[in-house]
Amino acid sequence: MTTQMIILNGGSSSGKTGIVRCLQAVLPHPWLACGIDSLVDSLPASMQASPDGIGFEADGAVTIGADFRALEAAWMEGVAATARAGARVIVDDVFLGGAASQQRWRKAVGDLSVLWVGVRCESTVAAARETARGDRARGMAASQAHVAHEGVVYDMEVDTTHAESLTCAHAIAAHVI
Repeated sequence: MTTQMIILNGGSSSGKTGIVRCLQAVLPHPWLACGIDSLVDSLPASMQASPDGIGFEADGAVTIGADFRALEAAWMEGVAATARAGARVIVDDVFLGGAASQQRWRKAVGDLSVLWVGVRCESTVAAARETARGDRARGMAASQAHVAHEGVVYDMEVDTTHAESLTCAHAIAAHVI
């Protein structure tokens, strides 16, 4: 079956977004990019000040509430519906709940053909990227580097510690049917 979705999972500053851009450039057909950051950016400000929303703590911890989970589930269903309608979709996500996060995606995608990709990066390297970016709470990258992968099953993994986004994209593209 032809790959309909590619779901990239990795901690903050692991290089997922760069890989997505490169995949869009190297894959032979158009692919839409859907990232968790876009969902978060689309939320009303009140969702970042509510315990039921999403919170970003000074130490890099992320807290998730029930209202955010409900909106996230709707977003996942919408992304999957886009793929069912014929668009190829690359998802850029951080599985803060490890295997439980993957399970939420599995429920949304159902029988779609998905390539599950783990994007790993040594926590010290991700933390340095985080500092250079300047748009993340310090500590987020280090805290997510391992937890995002706990119990998650992948079709393949890439490591951006020393590999460039384009190299990783070519490796992923070789697995796209």
